[in-house]
Amino acid sequence: MSVVPHSAFASRATRLFLILSGFFVANALIAEFIGVKIFALEGTLGVEPLNWNLFGQTGSLSFTAGVLLWPFVFVMTDIINEYYGPKGVRFISWLAVALISYAFIAAYLMIGLEPAGWWVTVNAERGVPDMQAAFSNVFGQGMWTIVGSIIAFLIGQLLDVAVFHRIRRITGEKWIWLRATGSTAVSQLVDSFVVLYIAFVIGPQHWPIPQFLAVGTVNYAYKFCAAIAMIPVLYVVRRGIRAYLGHESADALEAEASQR
Repeated sequence: MSVVPHSAFASRATRLFLILSGFFVANALIAEFIGVKIFALEGTLGVEPLNWNLFGQTGSLSFTAGVLLWPFVFVMTDIINEYYGPKGVRFISWLAVALISYAFIAAYLMIGLEPAGWWVTVNAERGVPDMQAAFSNVFGQGMWTIVGSIIAFLIGQLLDVAVFHRIRRITGEKWIWLRATGSTAVSQLVDSFVVLYIAFVIGPQHWPIPQFLAVGTVNYAYKFCAAIAMIPVLYVVRRGIRAYLGHESADALEAEASQR
């Protein structure tokens, strides 16, 4: 039986890591910036508002637009964990944090630039009377929200790594869906509450604890459901990777990752 030469295997494995990492970082970065928009899930789906009632609080299913991309970040985290181990996930997590921080700093610097006079009103006929104000509001997210989001993301990623490999040691190479969903369930439980606590409880809005618990629970329920819904995507991506690397090479990479 022919075996892929080591040099060819290493080249494909490296190229695959770059592709997965690029997709991971791009989704995380975009999710942070589009998170400024809050959308109504019920209205988007064309259904009646749920009007949930938790901890004495009521509301509808309203989320940041970023939640639509975070499930893909979860999948990339689990795939990189599967083939490149904890070191691979930690590397891309710290890289994502550095690049997100850099992007926010760049955005704040751009907000401070003096706008051209004609540009401020260029879209007035389209319902945007002040482009500078619009630009500042879209890209100038509150500092508490940014800090909370970055800290929660990093804590969630490090937890995901630990739980993923704890489940892997128990189940072996079987049931990737279990370690992927289990690690996401734990990491996002912490992530969902940490970001809200920093941004809205410690932050200037000073949410009451019942509101914090209610919104955090609703956000976590959405993320948990999204993680389950993404299981088929996880298997599709895994199948594509095994076809790209070859089954023997993919098995070798998984075995190496499990020892890291």
